[in-house]
Amino acid sequence: MAIIIRRMTLKDRDEAVSLWDSAAGVWVSEADSRQSIRRYLRRNPGLSFVAYDSDKLVGAVLCGHDGRRGYIYHMAVAPSHRRRGVGRSLAERCLLELRALGIRRCHLFVHSGNPAGRKFWQATGWTPRPDVLLMSKDTDGEE
Repeated sequence: MAIIIRRMTLKDRDEAVSLWDSAAGVWVSEADSRQSIRRYLRRNPGLSFVAYDSDKLVGAVLCGHDGRRGYIYHMAVAPSHRRRGVGRSLAERCLLELRALGIRRCHLFVHSGNPAGRKFWQATGWTPRPDVLLMSKDTDGEE
C-alpha cells in the first residue's frame, strides 16, 4: 500500500507528538501542547504535513514562515518506514508550499547530538551554517 502524505490537522497532533517523542534527536516540550500546535497550524495553514501508511502515522513535520524565511521543525519518520523516501517527500512538500507563498529560503534546526538527522539533511541538499549561532530566551524573562 502507498504512503499518503497530506496536510497536518489538529486531529493528527497526538500521534505526531508520540512519534516525535519516540524519535531520537527530536525533543518534545511545552511548545508542543495541543493549544500551541493549534496556534501554529492556524498561523501557518497548509504548511505542515503527515505521512500515513493505511491508518498508521509514519511521518510528521511542522513547517511555517515569518514572511521572509521558512522553518522546518520536528521532522520524524517511524523507524519502520525510513529509507523509503518518506522524510524526503515530507521536506519537499514543505518547500513546495513555501515556494508557492514566495518564500525562497528555509531553515531548520538539528540538535547537535543528532548525527543521523544531520546526515539525512545533508544528504538531501541542506547545508550546515557554521557562521550562525542559535540563541534562545524565554519570553517571561526568567533564565
